[in-house]
Amino acid sequence: METIPLLTIIALFITAASSGLIGSFALMRRMTLASDAMSHIALPGLAIALIFQVNPFLGGLAALILGSLLIWGLEQKTKIATETVIGVVFSVSLAIGSLLIATDHELLEALFGDVSTVTHLESLIGIGTGAIIIAIMLRIKDRLTLSIFSPDIAKTAGINNSKLSLAFLLLFAINIILGLKFLGVLLMGSLVIIPAATAKNLSRNLTSDLIASVVVALISTGIGLLIATRYGLDLGPVIIAVSAGLFFISIFFAKNK
Repeated sequence: METIPLLTIIALFITAASSGLIGSFALMRRMTLASDAMSHIALPGLAIALIFQVNPFLGGLAALILGSLLIWGLEQKTKIATETVIGVVFSVSLAIGSLLIATDHELLEALFGDVSTVTHLESLIGIGTGAIIIAIMLRIKDRLTLSIFSPDIAKTAGINNSKLSLAFLLLFAINIILGLKFLGVLLMGSLVIIPAATAKNLSRNLTSDLIASVVVALISTGIGLLIATRYGLDLGPVIIAVSAGLFFISIFFAKNK
């Protein structure tokens, strides 16, 4: 693997941190499997962008934002669980994406990620956007937690559960796009959910859960980066493999709750 610029490494770690934070709340919302499915919603946008020779990640972002709005609308209209609605939208997206996909280097890059293609501008955008996601999540974490566990109390306290749900879905979608260059569509969801699941085994309360999830995501990324660089391996699969390894280790230290 070629030497990775410092700016790109910073963007990678900030994306990992925001993924760990987002993942904790995704787990609270019982979006465990949906987290992986959510990233696949980008497929039609990636394929359409390539057809019209537009940056595929702009297409992926558009698809994820539209998908998030659709998921939120269906969730509010039908009152079906978020994970179920995401599953439906995911299935439709996968079907449409499969019809549009052709063998293309840029599409393979979008599916599996390629850190060597990340530009300085993309790194700067990633750093700024990731930092904003982290700041917003820290600002709304108490309201979001109350909305997830006690929606009636949250409503009484003046919290708009519907808008808060939409905000979280949009932050989730944007975070997925941040990681596509590094891990690709097929693996990005794993960086969101595995560190959060690992933290669940180790934490005692919400604060420790959030911290542990971010730390696990950062450690997985750091070790994965070292291994991938040392042995010339693809970065995405290595990071996820390390993250999965930490999850299985955490099982032996799980707290009795």
